[in-house]
Amino acid sequence: MTSESKTSGDKPEQPVIDLAELGARIAERRAALGVGDLPRNSGKRRTPSKKALLAAIEAAGGKW
Repeated sequence: MTSESKTSGDKPEQPVIDLAELGARIAERRAALGVGDLPRNSGKRRTPSKKALLAAIEAAGGKW
């Protein structure tokens, strides 16, 4: 038995994903497929805590 940690060599290293590049690739794929803007969730069944969180984000100038 060895006392080596199994966390470092068990899984292959994951590539780093550039989010701007990913967003551009997704936009290209959606355009190629003719997918327009998707409808947003209506929010009819949101919990009070979720409504409060979204209100706080909006009050802070964020857009969810």
